[in-house]
Amino acid sequence: MEDKNHMNAISAAGVLVALGIIYGDIGTSPLYVLKAIIGKTAPIQPEMVRGALSCIFWTITLQTTGKYVILILRADNRGEGGIFALYALVRRHARWLTIPAIIGGSALLADSIITPPFSVSSAVEGLLILYPNIDTIPIVIGILSFLFLIQSFGTGVVGRAFGPIMFVWFTMLGVLGLVNITDDFSILTSISPVYAYRFLTEFPGAFWLLGAVFLSTTGAEALYSDMGHAGRSNIRVSWIYVKSCLLLNYFGQGAYVESQAGQVLGERNPFYELMPEWFLFIGICVATAATIIASQAMLSGAFTLISEAIRLNFWPKVRLRYPSVQKGQLYVPSINWLLYACCIGMVLYFQ
Repeated sequence: MEDKNHMNAISAAGVLVALGIIYGDIGTSPLYVLKAIIGKTAPIQPEMVRGALSCIFWTITLQTTGKYVILILRADNRGEGGIFALYALVRRHARWLTIPAIIGGSALLADSIITPPFSVSSAVEGLLILYPNIDTIPIVIGILSFLFLIQSFGTGVVGRAFGPIMFVWFTMLGVLGLVNITDDFSILTSISPVYAYRFLTEFPGAFWLLGAVFLSTTGAEALYSDMGHAGRSNIRVSWIYVKSCLLLNYFGQGAYVESQAGQVLGERNPFYELMPEWFLFIGICVATAATIIASQAMLSGAFTLISEAIRLNFWPKVRLRYPSVQKGQLYVPSINWLLYACCIGMVLYFQ
């Protein structure tokens, strides 16, 4: 009964915790999603922009809201979530689900390799607007090195600041998007699934661009895997605000990109183009802080995943450390340095 009350209790502190530890990955996706879909070299077409926005809207609505927030959050294992918690609920009746569970866990680990370099690089590249000749790769490597180094000390002190910082981040996303939407309210018609249908059927290569579209919902698994830390009801309430801010920003970016019809996007990032020049440095700092939090959330999720995998005999027994007395603080040295090597390799390989 106590677990059930905890899962359904709503509090301002719980909502703030949810903002800080759950939405880092999906919350930083506006940094790169629309830019990845539009591309650098093709002339911008309004129909493609609206089709992309429609795909993003329905992906977030169906995948994140429908699948995770409404449906999967109902399935908890003694108050805990995550793919292995779900597997523990059903394994007695469906042993064949072992392979899909392992594949799902592996995908989450892969996300822990992709998210830190991708997110931090996308945030830091805003410096190129202010300093065109700066080399951002050493900055990205420095931030990632610091992030992985502090894991062994625990993140309890830093963690308390996560919620307020992410609240500032999402508010910034919403305000920037709303200001740019006011220049062209017609961009909101992109909500119509007709635009998504035309995008997928009329534009060459649109099917392959769905990979970039699905980046808009990357990290949605955290809504379920971190259910035990924040509570089901707090996640559902906070998601209303998070989704609203995300969509406002995507549509704001869409309004800007559509205004550049016929031109080439090139190296411009629609996210940073929303910002007035005087706000740019502040925006870059907030974006960098948000990407560090997103990376931290993925690392914490990876450590928890490995701990659960060891209990289920899906992973060899490795050393686990508890760097602080705070509940949920877990550190797996071997995984930490393996992920660090992979992340640095990603930065160096893809530049």
